[in-house]
Amino acid sequence: MALYEHVFLARQDLAQAQVDALAEAATKIVTDGQGRVTKTESWGLRSLAYRIAKNRKAHYVMLEIDAPGTVVAELERQTQINEDVIRFMTVRVDEAEAGPSVMMRKQERDRERRADREGGREGGGFGRDGRDGGRDRDRDAPRPRRDQEEAA
Repeated sequence: MALYEHVFLARQDLAQAQVDALAEAATKIVTDGQGRVTKTESWGLRSLAYRIAKNRKAHYVMLEIDAPGTVVAELERQTQINEDVIRFMTVRVDEAEAGPSVMMRKQERDRERRADREGGREGGGFGRDGRDGGRDRDRDAPRPRRDQEEAA
């Protein structure tokens, strides 16, 4: 049997439970055809690059499938019929990816960066007026006035 990655985009107005039900239906199609789903990942509600059928966002779901080509053809046929799925793509891969996919690792990295930004970055950076926020200066030392800076 061959290995495939099947990614589908579900409409933005669906609840997460409905998206999970779509993934379960796809899994059932594969298992009924003597194949197996090795991994299921929900990438969440993400913005689209352009509007598709009046949707600006979509729920992304990826399935790693180990099945014959006829099962994949049936899965694509059923996915095409479903009105809740706005796009899908199935790609044959040489080997299954160990661990989380690139998208899941990217989400973890983004979460860590966001936590670093929100959690206690002291001072630094440039303010709205374009002046340095005191990054190189001692925090307790008084800041010189502009005319004193120009004279120095």
